[in-house]
Amino acid sequence: MDKINKLKQEIFDKVAEYYTLTHQQQQKGFKEGETHINYSGRVFDEREIINLVDASLEFWLTYGRYSKAFEKKLAQFLGIRYCSMVNTGSSANLLAFMALTSPQLGQRQILRGDEVITVAASFPTTVSPIVLYGAIPVFVDIDIETLNIDVNQIEQALSPKTKAVMLAHSLGNPFDLDKIKAFCEANDLWLIEDNCDALGSKYKGKYTGTFADIGTSSFYPPHHITTGEGGAVYTDNKQLYRIINSMRDWGRDCWCESGVDNSCGKRFSQQFGSLPKGYDHKYVYSHFGYNLKATDLQAAIGLAQLDKLPQFIQQRTKNFSKLYDSLKNLNQFFTLPRKTPHSEPSWFGFWLTVADHASFTRTELTKYLEKNNIQTRNLFAGNLVRQPLFESLKEGTDYRIAGNLEITDKAMNNTFWVGVYPGMQPEHLSYISGSIRDFVSK
Repeated sequence: MDKINKLKQEIFDKVAEYYTLTHQQQQKGFKEGETHINYSGRVFDEREIINLVDASLEFWLTYGRYSKAFEKKLAQFLGIRYCSMVNTGSSANLLAFMALTSPQLGQRQILRGDEVITVAASFPTTVSPIVLYGAIPVFVDIDIETLNIDVNQIEQALSPKTKAVMLAHSLGNPFDLDKIKAFCEANDLWLIEDNCDALGSKYKGKYTGTFADIGTSSFYPPHHITTGEGGAVYTDNKQLYRIINSMRDWGRDCWCESGVDNSCGKRFSQQFGSLPKGYDHKYVYSHFGYNLKATDLQAAIGLAQLDKLPQFIQQRTKNFSKLYDSLKNLNQFFTLPRKTPHSEPSWFGFWLTVADHASFTRTELTKYLEKNNIQTRNLFAGNLVRQPLFESLKEGTDYRIAGNLEITDKAMNNTFWVGVYPGMQPEHLSYISGSIRDFVSK
């Protein structure tokens, strides 16, 4: 064993040396107009690579000790009871919604034809699970300053068929959780927080993702932490936690950990459905499910990333403030971002909405920035119902719009954003704001 441990340490030392010689030393200095400024990216050091190598040497490969450690550490960070790691953030949203369709929830089960309130100014995978299941998304307009749901319009979206609200915290800016929570409680609705762009954001001192019945995260490389591909679903509700894990793990009824048998002591003595009595509980399925587990290789990276998360949040806040301070006097040309009252956002990006009366368009500005090596992004899908994927759906049957989506369309046409991720240096941010100011002055 001593020889094995010594060999592993030698490998880890070499990995650290490799990191220094490649990823660290090959980072180029910044040159205005030549260095490409990404909207986001991975920020890591030798610890992520050492963890990854350690997991690969174990060769467990699938869900294992690193995955369990990651789930426990993320749950502790958020202050929530249960966390389930999955293979992507999209899978996290899928599981969060599908858990609410479980027959085990009785009258609160979401059925096909039931309605779910959401917004069209979103990433598609917030809405995809609703449509694919056969429920009806009901779209509410947004506020142009916060890019979140206009809570003053949510009442008109309510109907006798409404069962849930599923919303994302747009670009890290929390939506009005007081009003949304009160609305859900008053109408006995489920709430899902898509927290994929907001890990580390707080509302009244509490982390977003923990207010709802279920919260979700994504760990794709541009996000607040990364596992390459990866995501998580979290909840304080034990019943929902078991349903989530069942659907994540093929729909099985058994809750034994991977590689463990008969933890309940009743593996061959129970009756399920019309199966023979004593049918192996390892092969009893209580839900239609999937295999959406993450691997220990992903979790090993995430475990090291979680140690950096507080620092990442602090840097994102600092970078956002620097851009805001540099551009706030251009408010005659743009609607600037406004954080939700009572919130401490862990910003995913810095956005601007070009004023209708401006002498330039969003596209003209973003083309100028891209030409000068500044990466930009629109507000995801813009107005989702105008996307090709909705062409086969019928309004009033497959989806519903409460009121109109006038501000959603405005964001679709006029809003863009740039990065604030922790890898950005002060000179990057100065160049971004300077380029925007130069364009406007011309």
